[in-house]
Amino acid sequence: MVRFSTGLCLWVIPAALASPFAGISPKRHLSLHPVSDDDAIKHSGGRGPYLDRDSVGIDRDTPAGCSVDQVIMIKRHGERYPAKYEAKPILDALQKVRKATITSDSGDLAFVRNWEYYVPDDCYEVETTTGSHAGLLDAYNHGKEYRERYGDLWDGENVLPLFASDLHRVIDTARHFGEGFFGTEEYLSKAALNIISESTDRGADSLTPKCRGSKPASEEICNGWPHDLPQFHPAAERLNAQYPGLDLDWKDVLWLMTMAAYELNVRDHSEWIKVFTMDEWVNFDYAWGMSFYYCSGPGNEHSRAVGAVYANASLTMLNDGPAAGSLVFNFAHDDNITPIINALGIVNPAHDLPVDQISFTDTWPLPQLVPMGGRLTIERLQCGTSALGAGGPYVRLVLNEAVVPFRDCVSGPGYSCPLGNYTEILSSGLPDFAAECAVPPDEPQYLDFWWMYSGSGDANDYVSKELQNCHPLGA
Repeated sequence: MVRFSTGLCLWVIPAALASPFAGISPKRHLSLHPVSDDDAIKHSGGRGPYLDRDSVGIDRDTPAGCSVDQVIMIKRHGERYPAKYEAKPILDALQKVRKATITSDSGDLAFVRNWEYYVPDDCYEVETTTGSHAGLLDAYNHGKEYRERYGDLWDGENVLPLFASDLHRVIDTARHFGEGFFGTEEYLSKAALNIISESTDRGADSLTPKCRGSKPASEEICNGWPHDLPQFHPAAERLNAQYPGLDLDWKDVLWLMTMAAYELNVRDHSEWIKVFTMDEWVNFDYAWGMSFYYCSGPGNEHSRAVGAVYANASLTMLNDGPAAGSLVFNFAHDDNITPIINALGIVNPAHDLPVDQISFTDTWPLPQLVPMGGRLTIERLQCGTSALGAGGPYVRLVLNEAVVPFRDCVSGPGYSCPLGNYTEILSSGLPDFAAECAVPPDEPQYLDFWWMYSGSGDANDYVSKELQNCHPLGA
């Protein structure tokens, strides 16, 4: 065997052949491309427009040899304006910026002199109606999409119930989804909009169940949000250095970024997006995800019990089969869906999220989980016998239009789970909501309205007074 000495070879390399870059100082890499609106949507903390979940590679279409015979969906309301509680910190931070930039026409915030705040006083928390990501447009288009995908599950004659929790933007979303699914005229006669109270005394018969058990240990972290994360500070420092008298702190940065994300629900573009770096948007997204993780996700000890209400009801519906309802469409809030995701145990991180720095291995990214207009869809498949197994019913979970495997149960077509296995795995591990969350015995102990609904269309023409009173800028 011939052996070569690398040490010897190094000795005989002439100086003339040394690296042509010797003596040149390495320069810090700077991005030549500012952050785009699309980049920010992916890291918007669930404040910005809808985004399909990143797929693990499983085909969204129905597997060969199978047909969908039942669909159970819960959808978050569509894109909206900021919440009322967010108004003050946003406006306080914005006032600092306006005061410091009033005479400046340069720097990262030069555009602010000609920029108009986009939230009229009567529009906070209302579904948006302008821009390419308008919330009501999102809901309507989603309805059209699901009519095309699942329309064969409706016979075109029988009245189909829609279930919406009792808050204006949720009901507005349900109506526009229904108009997209049925068509505007047919919706009025063929849908039955059932409005489900958000009151605590609904017990478990609710789309918005609340836990009244012992306080979870995570409550301190939840109530202590927002938490100081490192990447907010360079943003404040960078902007303060450009404008004498500007004194932004890290919380101001968080709220300005929050304002920027919401702006994309109203306008086609936000100048604020490129004010912040990609690292800062990643930081921002983690901050909002951390909030939901500890308040209504896996970091909250009662979250699984809350999610078990819907998970149990859907399990019963799946085993009852399409005779009990082939299309079950529900509408609620982001923090009503995260407990369901937790109860199903499909995308939970292995460890709790740190609150003082970002983790890239344990995350709870809201744009992937519950973006504006986000949805969790459970498909019951009827499949024939194949090389993958016997024919029969299977279950697939679809989160924001991406198929998500149910734990390790992926033996069926399209990585689905046999309904029998799904039932065994899920039913054996779900907590008892009524017991854990101290539901009084005189209140409902389980979800029943899917089976005991109203077929009346009296609420179908609902338009919230909040939506009527909101007059978007330029409209």
